Amino acid sequence: MELRALRRDRAERIGTELFLYERAFADCLDRIPLVGRHFRRGLLIGCPDPRWPERLGVVVDEVLPRDPGPSFAAACGGQTIVEDHWDPPAASYDLVLAIGTLDSVNDLPLALRLIRHSMCDDGFFIGALSGGETLPALRIAMRAADAAADAAAPHVHPRIEASALAPLIGEAGFVLPVVDIDRVPVSYPSLGRLIGDLRGMGATNLLTARPRFIGKSRRAAAIRAFAGAGDGSRTVETFEILHFAAWTPAKG
Repeated sequence: MELRALRRDRAERIGTELFLYERAFADCLDRIPLVGRHFRRGLLIGCPDPRWPERLGVVVDEVLPRDPGPSFAAACGGQTIVEDHWDPPAASYDLVLAIGTLDSVNDLPLALRLIRHSMCDDGFFIGALSGGETLPALRIAMRAADAAADAAAPHVHPRIEASALAPLIGEAGFVLPVVDIDRVPVSYPSLGRLIGDLRGMGATNLLTARPRFIGKSRRAAAIRAFAGAGDGSRTVETFEILHFAAWTPAKG
């Protein structure tokens, strides 16, 4: 998880690319009032924009921001968190909003159980994470790079499929889980521009076994394959956002 923190710190340093994070956060802000509750104490997991706690304050009295990246955490006046390796206070939050970090934890079931432990009865858990159908064009490009070198290497962090997320949330102790899919097409002039956006999101390769260096032949093959997946001038890449919501059981 140290690498994930470094990636997020780099994103904050070079200028965070917020368009997908903001899309997910704004959607959650629209959904929360629909449940007809004003919340007392909320935990915000993932805070790449220091303005988010104030905006979330419209629906919750107290917001405690947390982020895996120390720079993001400091900018929003919060603390760092590793979602599958923390000691949560029991029954402390009646709202938890998690944006764009749970897809990159080592142990998602454990992370969900720890979040559940932190929530009081009849609490609302909502958020968004990257789904399994994210970055198909990049995957094609990376397979072409591997073929050029006649060697395979992991390039993309494994992501959960939409059909598996609701059962996983239920197994963590939540009730009434629902999952919606938002597939966002983005047109890119080059593979380099896509990689630049991923760096700005802190979303480049986090795998321990990732290749440390991609030579000229592999890079050229990846660039050709990415361009070949498009119309010759631009390639449409897809980001799949899984929106989820669930409750903790009500007392009694």
